[in-house]
Amino acid sequence: MAKKKEAAAGGKTKSLYTKRLRKTREALDRNKVWQLEEAVKFIKANANAKFDETIELAINLGIDTKQSDQNVRGMVLLPNGTGKKVRVAVFAKGPKAEEAKKAGADIVGDDDLAQRIQKGDMPFERVIATPDMMGVVGKLGQILGPKGMMPNPKLGTVSMDVANAVKAAKGGSVEFRAQKEGIVHVGVGKASFDEKKLCENIRALMDAVLKAKPQTMKGNYLRKVSLSSTMGPGVKLDLSSVSRAA
Repeated sequence: MAKKKEAAAGGKTKSLYTKRLRKTREALDRNKVWQLEEAVKFIKANANAKFDETIELAINLGIDTKQSDQNVRGMVLLPNGTGKKVRVAVFAKGPKAEEAKKAGADIVGDDDLAQRIQKGDMPFERVIATPDMMGVVGKLGQILGPKGMMPNPKLGTVSMDVANAVKAAKGGSVEFRAQKEGIVHVGVGKASFDEKKLCENIRALMDAVLKAKPQTMKGNYLRKVSLSSTMGPGVKLDLSSVSRAA
Protein backbone atom coordinates (compact mmCIF):
# COMPACT_ATOMS: atom_id res chain seq x y z
CA MET A 1 0.00 0.00 0.00
CA ALA A 2 2.83 2.41 0.94
CA LYS A 3 4.60 1.76 -2.34
CA LYS A 4 1.38 2.43 -4.27
CA LYS A 5 0.96 5.76 -2.46
CA GLU A 6 4.56 6.72 -3.19
CA ALA A 7 4.13 5.81 -6.86
CA ALA A 8 0.91 7.82 -7.03
CA ALA A 9 2.58 10.80 -5.36
CA GLY A 10 5.53 10.55 -7.73
CA GLY A 11 3.20 10.36 -10.73
CA LYS A 12 1.27 13.40 -9.49
CA THR A 13 4.50 15.41 -9.04
CA LYS A 14 5.67 14.45 -12.52
CA SER A 15 2.27 15.40 -13.95
CA LEU A 16 2.34 18.82 -12.27
CA TYR A 17 5.89 19.40 -13.55
CA THR A 18 4.84 18.45 -17.09
CA LYS A 19 1.84 20.80 -16.94
CA ARG A 20 4.01 23.70 -15.71
CA LEU A 21 6.53 23.03 -18.46
CA ARG A 22 3.81 22.86 -21.09
CA LYS A 23 2.34 26.18 -19.92
CA THR A 24 5.78 27.79 -19.97
CA ARG A 25 6.41 26.60 -23.52
CA GLU A 26 2.98 27.71 -24.70
CA ALA A 27 3.49 31.18 -23.23
CA LEU A 28 6.98 31.49 -24.73
CA ASP A 29 7.36 33.82 -27.71
CA ARG A 30 9.17 31.59 -30.23
CA ASN A 31 10.20 34.60 -32.31
CA LYS A 32 11.87 36.44 -29.47
CA VAL A 33 15.66 36.76 -29.61
CA TRP A 34 17.17 36.92 -26.13
CA GLN A 35 20.21 38.66 -24.75
CA LEU A 36 22.52 36.10 -23.14
CA GLU A 37 22.20 37.24 -19.52
CA GLU A 38 18.42 37.46 -19.81
CA ALA A 39 18.24 34.00 -21.39
CA VAL A 40 20.43 32.38 -18.73
CA LYS A 41 18.27 33.84 -15.97
CA PHE A 42 15.10 32.51 -17.65
CA ILE A 43 16.51 29.03 -18.33
CA LYS A 44 17.77 28.69 -14.74
CA ALA A 45 14.39 29.78 -13.36
CA ASN A 46 12.63 27.10 -15.40
CA ALA A 47 15.03 24.25 -14.67
CA ASN A 48 12.75 22.70 -12.06
CA ALA A 49 13.48 19.00 -12.38
CA LYS A 50 14.40 17.00 -9.28
CA PHE A 51 17.99 16.72 -10.52
CA ASP A 52 20.57 19.36 -11.36
CA GLU A 53 19.77 19.94 -15.02
CA THR A 54 22.50 20.49 -17.59
CA ILE A 55 22.44 23.81 -19.41
CA GLU A 56 22.93 23.10 -23.10
CA LEU A 57 23.97 25.28 -26.02
CA ALA A 58 23.01 24.38 -29.60
CA ILE A 59 24.87 26.18 -32.40
CA ASN A 60 23.52 25.87 -35.95
CA LEU A 61 26.32 26.38 -38.48
CA GLY A 62 26.04 27.07 -42.19
CA ILE A 63 28.61 24.46 -43.11
CA ASP A 64 28.34 21.58 -45.54
CA THR A 65 29.36 18.58 -43.44
CA LYS A 66 29.56 16.44 -46.58
CA GLN A 67 32.69 18.39 -47.46
CA SER A 68 35.68 16.99 -45.54
CA ASP A 69 37.30 20.43 -45.35
CA GLN A 70 34.27 21.87 -43.55
CA ASN A 71 34.28 19.66 -40.49
CA VAL A 72 34.17 21.68 -37.30
CA ARG A 73 35.73 20.02 -34.27
CA GLY A 74 37.84 21.10 -31.34
CA MET A 75 38.40 21.17 -27.60
CA VAL A 76 37.80 24.11 -25.28
CA LEU A 77 38.47 24.54 -21.58
CA LEU A 78 35.38 26.03 -19.97
CA PRO A 79 36.58 28.52 -17.32
CA ASN A 80 34.11 27.29 -14.72
CA GLY A 81 34.05 23.60 -15.58
CA THR A 82 31.01 21.56 -16.55
CA GLY A 83 29.79 20.46 -13.13
CA LYS A 84 30.22 16.88 -14.29
CA LYS A 85 32.78 14.42 -12.97
CA VAL A 86 34.92 13.10 -15.84
CA ARG A 87 36.73 9.79 -15.47
CA VAL A 88 39.96 9.65 -17.45
CA ALA A 89 41.88 6.68 -18.81
CA VAL A 90 45.51 7.13 -19.92
CA PHE A 91 47.64 4.94 -22.16
CA ALA A 92 51.20 5.42 -20.96
CA LYS A 93 54.27 3.55 -19.71
CA GLY A 94 57.05 4.17 -17.20
CA PRO A 95 57.50 7.72 -15.91
CA LYS A 96 54.61 9.02 -18.02
CA ALA A 97 52.29 6.47 -16.42
CA GLU A 98 53.36 7.70 -12.97
CA GLU A 99 52.88 11.29 -14.11
CA ALA A 100 49.33 10.49 -15.21
CA LYS A 101 48.50 8.82 -11.89
CA LYS A 102 49.80 11.80 -9.90
CA ALA A 103 47.72 14.14 -12.07
CA GLY A 104 44.56 12.26 -11.08
CA ALA A 105 43.96 9.80 -13.93
CA ASP A 106 41.39 7.18 -12.95
CA ILE A 107 42.91 4.34 -15.00
CA VAL A 108 46.45 4.05 -16.38
CA GLY A 109 47.79 1.20 -18.47
CA ASP A 110 49.04 -0.03 -21.83
CA ASP A 111 48.32 -3.49 -23.25
CA ASP A 112 46.35 -4.42 -20.14
CA LEU A 113 44.11 -1.36 -20.59
CA ALA A 114 43.59 -2.25 -24.26
CA GLN A 115 42.45 -5.73 -23.23
CA ARG A 116 39.94 -4.26 -20.77
CA ILE A 117 38.49 -2.05 -23.47
CA GLN A 118 38.23 -4.97 -25.91
CA LYS A 119 36.20 -6.83 -23.28
CA GLY A 120 33.85 -3.86 -22.92
CA ASP A 121 35.18 -2.77 -19.53
CA MET A 122 35.20 1.01 -20.02
CA PRO A 123 34.52 2.91 -16.77
CA PHE A 124 35.67 6.28 -18.15
CA GLU A 125 34.57 9.15 -20.43
CA ARG A 126 37.89 10.45 -21.80
CA VAL A 127 40.97 8.67 -23.17
CA ILE A 128 44.44 10.22 -23.32
CA ALA A 129 47.56 8.62 -24.78
CA THR A 130 51.24 9.38 -25.20
CA PRO A 131 52.36 9.30 -28.86
CA ASP A 132 54.37 6.09 -28.39
CA MET A 133 51.19 4.27 -27.31
CA MET A 134 49.18 5.03 -30.45
CA GLY A 135 50.21 1.72 -31.99
CA VAL A 136 48.22 0.01 -29.25
CA VAL A 137 45.40 2.56 -29.19
CA GLY A 138 45.01 2.53 -32.97
CA LYS A 139 43.74 -1.06 -32.81
CA LEU A 140 40.85 0.14 -30.65
CA GLY A 141 39.54 2.62 -33.20
CA GLN A 142 36.34 0.67 -33.92
CA ILE A 143 35.51 0.69 -30.22
CA LEU A 144 36.64 4.15 -29.12
CA GLY A 145 35.82 6.01 -32.35
CA PRO A 146 32.01 5.61 -32.29
CA LYS A 147 31.98 6.68 -28.65
CA GLY A 148 33.95 9.86 -29.44
CA MET A 149 36.83 8.79 -27.19
CA MET A 150 39.60 8.09 -29.71
CA PRO A 151 42.70 10.12 -28.71
CA ASN A 152 43.55 12.85 -31.21
CA PRO A 153 46.60 15.15 -31.24
CA LYS A 154 44.47 18.04 -32.57
CA LEU A 155 42.32 17.79 -29.46
CA GLY A 156 45.26 17.56 -27.08
CA THR A 157 44.43 13.99 -26.08
CA VAL A 158 47.59 12.60 -27.69
CA SER A 159 50.39 14.29 -25.81
CA MET A 160 53.60 13.74 -23.90
CA ASP A 161 52.32 16.30 -21.39
CA VAL A 162 49.89 13.83 -19.86
CA ALA A 163 49.68 15.71 -16.56
CA ASN A 164 48.19 18.82 -18.14
CA ALA A 165 46.01 16.74 -20.45
CA VAL A 166 44.53 14.91 -17.46
CA LYS A 167 44.05 18.13 -15.48
CA ALA A 168 42.32 19.78 -18.46
CA ALA A 169 39.96 16.82 -18.86
CA LYS A 170 39.17 16.84 -15.15
CA GLY A 171 38.95 20.63 -14.99
CA GLY A 172 36.28 21.19 -17.62
CA SER A 173 37.67 20.78 -21.13
CA VAL A 174 34.91 19.69 -23.51
CA GLU A 175 34.97 18.55 -27.09
CA PHE A 176 32.69 20.17 -29.63
CA ARG A 177 31.88 18.65 -32.99
CA ALA A 178 29.39 19.54 -35.70
CA GLN A 179 26.98 16.71 -36.39
CA LYS A 180 25.84 15.88 -39.92
CA GLU A 181 23.11 18.56 -39.71
CA GLY A 182 25.78 21.18 -38.96
CA ILE A 183 24.75 21.52 -35.32
CA VAL A 184 27.19 21.74 -32.41
CA HIS A 185 25.51 20.64 -29.17
CA VAL A 186 27.43 21.03 -25.89
CA GLY A 187 26.63 21.10 -22.18
CA VAL A 188 28.03 24.31 -20.71
CA GLY A 189 27.32 23.80 -17.02
CA LYS A 190 24.61 23.00 -14.52
CA ALA A 191 21.46 24.84 -13.49
CA SER A 192 23.03 25.22 -10.03
CA PHE A 193 25.82 27.39 -11.50
CA ASP A 194 25.40 31.11 -10.97
CA GLU A 195 24.48 33.22 -14.00
CA LYS A 196 27.91 34.79 -14.41
CA LYS A 197 29.71 31.44 -14.56
CA LEU A 198 27.28 30.10 -17.16
CA CYS A 199 27.70 33.20 -19.31
CA GLU A 200 31.50 32.90 -19.12
CA ASN A 201 31.35 29.25 -20.17
CA ILE A 202 29.00 29.99 -23.05
CA ARG A 203 31.19 32.79 -24.39
CA ALA A 204 34.30 30.61 -24.12
CA LEU A 205 32.61 27.90 -26.17
CA MET A 206 31.32 30.37 -28.74
CA ASP A 207 34.77 31.90 -29.21
CA ALA A 208 36.28 28.44 -29.75
CA VAL A 209 33.64 27.51 -32.33
CA LEU A 210 34.19 30.79 -34.17
CA LYS A 211 37.94 30.18 -34.27
CA ALA A 212 37.26 26.73 -35.73
CA LYS A 213 35.52 28.21 -38.79
CA PRO A 214 36.77 26.35 -41.91
CA GLN A 215 38.83 28.52 -44.24
CA THR A 216 36.86 27.20 -47.20
CA MET A 217 33.56 28.21 -45.60
CA LYS A 218 31.59 30.81 -47.57
CA GLY A 219 28.43 32.56 -46.55
CA ASN A 220 26.87 32.76 -43.11
CA TYR A 221 28.85 30.62 -40.65
CA LEU A 222 26.64 31.20 -37.59
CA ARG A 223 22.96 30.69 -38.34
CA LYS A 224 21.33 30.32 -34.95
CA VAL A 225 22.28 29.76 -31.32
CA SER A 226 19.82 28.49 -28.73
CA LEU A 227 20.00 27.75 -25.01
CA SER A 228 18.01 25.25 -22.97
CA SER A 229 18.15 23.01 -19.93
CA THR A 230 17.79 19.23 -19.96
CA MET A 231 14.04 19.29 -19.33
CA GLY A 232 13.18 22.94 -19.90
CA PRO A 233 12.22 25.13 -22.87
CA GLY A 234 14.74 26.52 -25.33
CA VAL A 235 15.27 30.13 -26.39
CA LYS A 236 17.09 31.79 -29.29
CA LEU A 237 20.08 33.98 -28.45
CA ASP A 238 21.20 37.28 -29.91
CA LEU A 239 24.51 36.37 -31.58
CA SER A 240 26.12 39.67 -30.67
CA SER A 241 25.45 39.01 -26.98
CA VAL A 242 27.27 35.67 -26.93
CA SER A 243 30.42 36.75 -28.73
CA ARG A 244 31.89 40.05 -29.90
CA ALA A 245 33.38 38.27 -32.88
CA ALA A 246 29.94 37.06 -33.95
